[in-house]
Amino acid sequence: MPTYPASRDSAESPQLFSPPELNRQIWDRAAARLLAKMLGEFAYEKLIEPVPGPGTGGRHRLTLDDGGVLSFTARRGVYGSWRVDPDSIEVTARPPAAHANGSPAPVPADIQSNGSPNPGTRPFRDPLTFLTRVRGLLGLDGTTLGHLIRELTLTLSADARIDHTALTADRLAALDYAELEGHQTGHPWLVASKGRLGFSAADAARFTPETRSPLRLPWIAVSNRIAQYRGVGRLTTPDQLYAGELDPSVRDTFGEVLRARGHDPRDYLYLPVHPWQWDEWIVPLFAPAIADGDIVALHTDGDARLPQQSIRTFANVERPERHTVKLPLSILNTLVWRGLPTERTLAAPAVTAWVQGLCAGDPFLRDTCRVVLLGEVASVAVEHPLYDHLPEAPYQFKEILGAIWREPLPPRLGPGERARTLASLLHTDPAGRAFTAELVARSGLSPDTWLKRLFAALLPPLLHFLYRYGTVFSPHGENAIVVFDENDVPVRLAIKDFVDDVNVSAHPLPEHATMPDEVRAVLLTEEPSFLTQFIHSGLFVGVFRYLSPLCEEQLGVSEDTFWSLVRAEIVRHHARFPELKERFELFNMLTPEIERLCLNRNRLLVDGYRDRASRPHAAIHGTVPNPLHPSARVRE
Repeated sequence: MPTYPASRDSAESPQLFSPPELNRQIWDRAAARLLAKMLGEFAYEKLIEPVPGPGTGGRHRLTLDDGGVLSFTARRGVYGSWRVDPDSIEVTARPPAAHANGSPAPVPADIQSNGSPNPGTRPFRDPLTFLTRVRGLLGLDGTTLGHLIRELTLTLSADARIDHTALTADRLAALDYAELEGHQTGHPWLVASKGRLGFSAADAARFTPETRSPLRLPWIAVSNRIAQYRGVGRLTTPDQLYAGELDPSVRDTFGEVLRARGHDPRDYLYLPVHPWQWDEWIVPLFAPAIADGDIVALHTDGDARLPQQSIRTFANVERPERHTVKLPLSILNTLVWRGLPTERTLAAPAVTAWVQGLCAGDPFLRDTCRVVLLGEVASVAVEHPLYDHLPEAPYQFKEILGAIWREPLPPRLGPGERARTLASLLHTDPAGRAFTAELVARSGLSPDTWLKRLFAALLPPLLHFLYRYGTVFSPHGENAIVVFDENDVPVRLAIKDFVDDVNVSAHPLPEHATMPDEVRAVLLTEEPSFLTQFIHSGLFVGVFRYLSPLCEEQLGVSEDTFWSLVRAEIVRHHARFPELKERFELFNMLTPEIERLCLNRNRLLVDGYRDRASRPHAAIHGTVPNPLHPSARVRE
């Protein structure tokens, strides 16, 4: 991690810091990957429509606003997806106008052939310039374009930081769950995946997961007059939570700070805060509460915590038996502001109790799948006295202060087991070796068999929650965690993030009769035909769409075989529960087509960077073939 020189005297000239990862070689490599991703994902969402070139080489052409032509090689895959080769991208300038006498004008030197077989064509690796040359084609307004260039530049800077310290796949395989998170490359679908708008360069070098720098979070005390606590199980009272999370000496010093200010510790709740959030949002917007003594700054609890992929979630690496903590962090990243809504923060433990209760009472989930549900078991929420009562105010002002404690993963693992997020299976190291290929080699299984074990670990619990209980998680790469045995064979699923990402069927089911009113009030509902999208778009489109071509390239498993194995696991689950036949039809996973959910389209054309009173959702644009339907073709 880079170090920052501290000025010893305010009169000294400031010392500037230049990040070592910002060099041309690393930048160009990251930029080429981002441009290829941009072309592929924009084409998938029909934001651009490249035209196939002649022949069967997979060349495609896209005419730019200025008349230039971008060409690239891409292979087509499931759901109408695109996989663009970064090294294949070239640009041809618009032919210059002829001289008055009719003779052709010379091609400018900066666009003449540079080893390319096509005169006037040169390699192109700049996603930022590309945006400016297709802003008319994309239909971008000036405000969106300006912010998008910024967000993409920050994403590229983060990609360069990751590349600068990237490890080989065999070294990654030796890391534990929390450490591995700092080596992931971010959302595979969203192009602006690491914008973190609000962070400075120094903030990004200190607080992001790719810096892999543990933090010792400061804590605050908040008066019961403005703060509320919720907990379930063995944590129904704040004292039960703090007994496990804070050493007695730490609690004693917290109490001493409050008593020295004339306050009774029994009238306060304790919670950690992100230091950036404290400086940027809490002190400015809760200043009256601080002045009244309703919020009192304390000190760190002393535990080292690593930021995980979501940035606002911290795993305790010094005391791994202690809870993971999720904090509001009011930066704009991957479509939304990353705060914690007051109402949902308070409801999180109740949602956990209901979901875990379903699992505990179901022998298939509990004993056969042995699914791990990492519950959000305690929370503190602090309502802002003004913003939380203004429905028309931007939603980020209602998500400023609170904390959620989530059950830690390490104590839930059996002997020899290790866990890795599903996102890690998409990772490729600097030498081009896929992390999945490394794990398959270590397992000693054939690639086909290893994939069968992966699908058998992931799909049955997700399908059972859908069919039996009309309930879905959002099993994207960050929320879904694969648990492996001592031989790196997938054996079961762990899943997290309930209050934000659990949705239930709008079609009434008898299994929902046990749902408490508090849970019913916060969980989003969807019609059965759309509820299946959480598995389709979260898991299949959001993860398997990238994993299947990776397995074809590095494991020799064709995409047809890959998706036939996925389909076979779903059909096997149907055969296992014939009594749920009506539910299989109600929540039909095998339709010929599904709606095309679009994440980048939302940013570019729907919401842009405007303030909203509620969080945005993915856009829908047309349909795509479902590779799970028997008639589906893998390639178009």
